[in-house]
Amino acid sequence: MSRSTMIPDTPIPALDTAADLARLAHEGRWQPGLGAVAQSEIFASSRDASGAGAALALALDAWRHRPQEEGAEAEDRRAVIWVQTRSAAKRGGRPFRPGLPHDIRHRLIHVLVEKDEDALFALEEAVRCRDVAFVIGELAGAARALDFTASRRLTLAAERHGVPLTLVRLDGARDLSSARQRWAVQPAPSLRPQWNRDAPGAPAWIAELFRARSHPPGTWRLSEDSGRLVAERETPFHSDPAEVGEGRTEASNAASPSPGSASFFGASIAILSPKGERVSG
Repeated sequence: MSRSTMIPDTPIPALDTAADLARLAHEGRWQPGLGAVAQSEIFASSRDASGAGAALALALDAWRHRPQEEGAEAEDRRAVIWVQTRSAAKRGGRPFRPGLPHDIRHRLIHVLVEKDEDALFALEEAVRCRDVAFVIGELAGAARALDFTASRRLTLAAERHGVPLTLVRLDGARDLSSARQRWAVQPAPSLRPQWNRDAPGAPAWIAELFRARSHPPGTWRLSEDSGRLVAERETPFHSDPAEVGEGRTEASNAASPSPGSASFFGASIAILSPKGERVSG
């Protein structure tokens, strides 16, 4: 190929390495707007669809606060990759495209595979692609293929190529992992809407950051307000590691429940629209 026909390199956004995260550990607790880490894990039960909704909320928050590289386009038009095993899709459902935020709705590429090994291959290939904004993956159960070696391969690939990965572990155990942030989430009661007290409230989650390279552990109530992620400190729910992932959850008293706590998959995504659009399905 001649020099005149070569495609110019696109600047790759840098993600924090393990050494960078260690140096930032003194800066305090996690909060929305801090940007992406190379790999995050979210542990959730498959019975309430909280894992996928929280994963998308966290991934979108990090993506919307990404640092702008010099010379980069104002609008990020890169694709979003969502990889699921068939078992994970059966337990939690597939992404509901009409309920996604407008800025990623038509750029989502959904990958459905049979085996965990196939999902790990697809995830690693996705984070190696410069035309991908971020990647979400879903695995169900024990996922023996995701050992520490496989986890480290994903983390290093995401760091090297600047594409963050959020991996949902449905009904999974908290085994060894190189993920930079590890969360356990469960649904929280919705606040009643201001204008119609009988309408379903916006989905919310109780999210426990139980391990992170750059922040101390903590628990927050996460919700959405006008297209941005809101985090309020919560008393830790002290879930048994075996319980988050076996379909057992504990009720939260963080807010008064509304008639619909939006625990189903479609609504958990729909409320993340910057325009507040809700689509049930």
